[in-house]
Amino acid sequence: MDYKEDLRKKLPELKKIEGFPIGEDDDIINLSNPPFYTACPNPYIEEFLDTNGTKYEESSDNYHREPFIGDVSEGKNGAVYNAHSYHTKVPYKAINKFIEHFTNENDVILDGFSGTGSAGFSANHLNRYAILNDLGSAASMISYGYTKPINKLDRLKEEFSRIFDEVEKETKWMFSSSIASQEYEIQNTIWSDNFLCNFCDYEYVFSDLSLDFEKKKIISNYKCPSCNADISKSSSHNVFIETFDESLGKTVKIGKKTQILIQGKQGKSRNEKIPDELDFEIQEKIDNLKIPYWFPIIRMPEGDESRRNDPLGYKYVHQFFTKRNLYTLAAILNRIEKSPFYYDLLFVFQSCIQRATITNRFRFGGTGGLSGTLYVPSLIVERAVLPLFKNKFRDYVKLTENKSWVDSKTILTNQSTTDLQNIPKNSIDYIFTDPPFGSNLMYSELSFWWEAWLKVISNNKKEAIMNKTQNKKLNDYGELMLDSFKQYNRVLKPNRWISVVFHNSKSSVWNSIQESLGRAGFIVAQVGVIDKKQESFKQITAPGAVSNDLVISAYKPSDSLIRDIDKSSGLQMELNFIDEFLSNLPVRAVIERTSKMLYSKYLSFYIQRSYEINYNSTNFYELLKNNFTEENGFWFNSNQLNSYIEYKKHLKLEGIDEVQSGLMMLFVSDEKSALLWLYNYLKSPKSFAEIHTAFTQIANIQDDSVPELVNLLEDNFIKENNVFRRPTSEEERGSVNVKREKALLREFESLLLRAKSERKKIKEVRKEALVHGFEVCYKAKRFKDILVLEERLDKKIIENSSELNDFVEAAKIMVEGIS
Repeated sequence: MDYKEDLRKKLPELKKIEGFPIGEDDDIINLSNPPFYTACPNPYIEEFLDTNGTKYEESSDNYHREPFIGDVSEGKNGAVYNAHSYHTKVPYKAINKFIEHFTNENDVILDGFSGTGSAGFSANHLNRYAILNDLGSAASMISYGYTKPINKLDRLKEEFSRIFDEVEKETKWMFSSSIASQEYEIQNTIWSDNFLCNFCDYEYVFSDLSLDFEKKKIISNYKCPSCNADISKSSSHNVFIETFDESLGKTVKIGKKTQILIQGKQGKSRNEKIPDELDFEIQEKIDNLKIPYWFPIIRMPEGDESRRNDPLGYKYVHQFFTKRNLYTLAAILNRIEKSPFYYDLLFVFQSCIQRATITNRFRFGGTGGLSGTLYVPSLIVERAVLPLFKNKFRDYVKLTENKSWVDSKTILTNQSTTDLQNIPKNSIDYIFTDPPFGSNLMYSELSFWWEAWLKVISNNKKEAIMNKTQNKKLNDYGELMLDSFKQYNRVLKPNRWISVVFHNSKSSVWNSIQESLGRAGFIVAQVGVIDKKQESFKQITAPGAVSNDLVISAYKPSDSLIRDIDKSSGLQMELNFIDEFLSNLPVRAVIERTSKMLYSKYLSFYIQRSYEINYNSTNFYELLKNNFTEENGFWFNSNQLNSYIEYKKHLKLEGIDEVQSGLMMLFVSDEKSALLWLYNYLKSPKSFAEIHTAFTQIANIQDDSVPELVNLLEDNFIKENNVFRRPTSEEERGSVNVKREKALLREFESLLLRAKSERKKIKEVRKEALVHGFEVCYKAKRFKDILVLEERLDKKIIENSSELNDFVEAAKIMVEGIS
C-alpha cells in the first residue's frame, strides 16, 4: 500500500479530530512517514494494535500490580537525553523502572503528551510497544527521531558528510576571519546591545561598561562615560536602527547590536579576537546577501511568551537568526529535503535550531538560552551553525547506537489528547505521561521556531495550559486535563495503571490534577517524588502534598466493581470498593491505609458519582474493623497481613524504623495533612515540646485556618501524664470523633449563617469544617445550602481543594436535576 497516498485520502476525516495541526496538506504529507509516523492524527493505530497488542478479556484477565516504590538513579545527562533539547523531559532510564514494574514484554504503553518520546524510547528498549501522541508538531517529529528503528549508520554518516561538505563550501567565507594573516574559523560571535543613557542620551555599547573580563563578571550598575551618572541596563533605553527587510519587503525598526568579540580556532588552537575592519566588511557583505533557499517568514503567534520580543523589533521567525545562520540553516534544509535519510537528518537539523538563534546568552563559563522562555539577551552568543550541526549529528549517532530495536515498535500521532477516538477502548496496558502543568511552560509558543521550519504548526486550541492570551484560566486547564484523563481512562484496560509526572508547586494546580483524575474514573493510590539531590524515587506520605517532580500512581477500577457499584448506585458496595483499593496499595505502612484516608477515598468516589453516603467516620470505622485487619494504625485485607508482618520483620533485621523511614518527607500544608502527620509521629507518646519542635520544622500551612497545635493535639489525641498519644480503644476513638465532629459542625453552621446574612466574600475558613459541613449537607440532601455557601466563598478556597469541589459539583448536579 502507498501509505502516503492513503493518508492524503483520509485527511478530510482526520481534520475532524481535535488538535489537527495547522498546515498545507502537502506539507503534512511530506513530513509524515506512515504508517508509523503521521504529522496529524494517525489512522493506522488500530491496525498497529491488531498486530502487536492483546485483546482485553475480563474472564481470563489476572493482571495485578501494586504501585511502584523503588530507587531511580538517573540524572539528566547521557547520549539519549542530550540528543535533542526540549522544554521539559524525564530521563528514559527513570521511566524504565515504571514500565518494568507495571508491564510485561510486548505490552503496549501510551503517552499522550510525549514531548521527546522518552516513554517510547524506554518501552522499545524494554521490548514493549508504544503509542506516542503530542499536540505539538515539533514534539511528534522529535519523538519519531527518538523511537524510529536503527538506520544504516555507515550510509547515514556518508550522507551527512556530503551535505556538510557542500554547505561548508558554500558558506565558509561567512565564518572566516584571520589572525596575523592566517585563516581563522569563527565558531562564536558575541554581540552587544547599544543603549542610551537616560540622563544625557549618550549612546554606549552595553558590553563596554558591563563586562569585566579580568574578574569574569557582568556588572549591573556603572557610570555613564558622558555625564558620570549612575546608570544600569534597566534604567537605559535601547538604540534602534531602521533597515530594509528584503524578506518582508519593507523597512523595519530593530534593536541595534555591535559585534564585540569573535571566538574560534586556528588549526587545533582556540582563541579570541576583537573584530577588525575585515570582519566588518564581511558582515556588510552578508547583510546585503540574498538567500536563494526557502526559510520561514512568519509572524510570531499571539501568546504570553511568543511576543515578548516585539518591543525590540523581533516579530518574525527569521529575525531571531543572524543572516549567515539563517542562510546556512536554509542551505542545509534544502539538501535534507532531497535526502534518502530525510527523517534522521531532519531530527539533527531541528536539534540545532534553538542554539542557532539570538537567544543564547553570553556568560563567563557557558552559554545557552533562558530556560522556558524566548528571551533575547543584551549580550548574545551567535553560534556558527555548521559546528553545531556536526556536534548534534554526533549526538544523534550516539542516540542511534543506544537503540536495541531494529523493527518499528512505536506508532506516533499528532493530535489533542482530549480526543483519542482513533485508539480503541480497553486497548492500552499502561500509561506513563508527563502533561503540561498550569502556566509553567507555554509549549506551543516555545516550539514555534521549530514548527515554522517544519511548515506544520501546533493547533493550540486544546492546549492544556493556563495562558492569558489564549484566555485559559485554572478552570479551563482543569477541564482540558479532565477531558484528556477521560480519554486515558477509556483506552486503558481495566485494573491497569497510569503514572502522571507533576512539575508544579501551586496547590491549586495540584488539586486540579487530582480532581481531574478522580472525575475521569481513576483512583489515586500513591504519590511519589523524584528526589533530585539524592536521585531517588521515594514515597510521599501525605495526601495533597505539593512539591516539584511528583509522580502520581492511579489505577482504573475493575469492570466488575464499576458494573456492580453502578447497578446498585453504590448501595452496600462500600466494602467492595475499599477491598479493591487496599489490594492496589503497597503492602507497607502507607498513609493511604489509615482510616482517615480510606474514608476520604470512599467519600470522593461516591460523591463524584452522586451516590448516597451511608457512612459517617464513626460507623465507617466499624465497617473497617468488622472486615479488615488493623496493624499499627494501618488497614489490610486478609491476604495482605502476612506479607506485611514479614516485611516488618525484614525491616527490623535491617534496623529500619518502618513508619519513621519516610516520615520526614511529609508535607504539612493544611489541617488534614497536619493530623495525618501527627498520627504517624505519635506512634509512641511524646511531650508537647517534642511535637512542637518537629512540627514547626515541617509545617507550611497555606490557605487554611488551622487551630493552634496544642488545640489540634487536645481535640484529636489523648493526653496522659503530660504526653500525647493516639487514641487506642474504641471508646477513646469514638469520644474524640464525636467531640471533633460537633466542633466542626458548629463552625460550619456559623459560616453558613454568615453566607446567608452577609454579602461580603468569605476569604478565610477552616477547610475541615467546610468538608465536614458539606458532607452533613450532602447526606441530608441540603444541596442548596452547599451552593449558598459556595457562592459566598472566595473562589480560590474551592479551586484549591478537590474535596470541596467534589461536593459543590455534586450539589449542582442534584439541584439542576431537581429544578
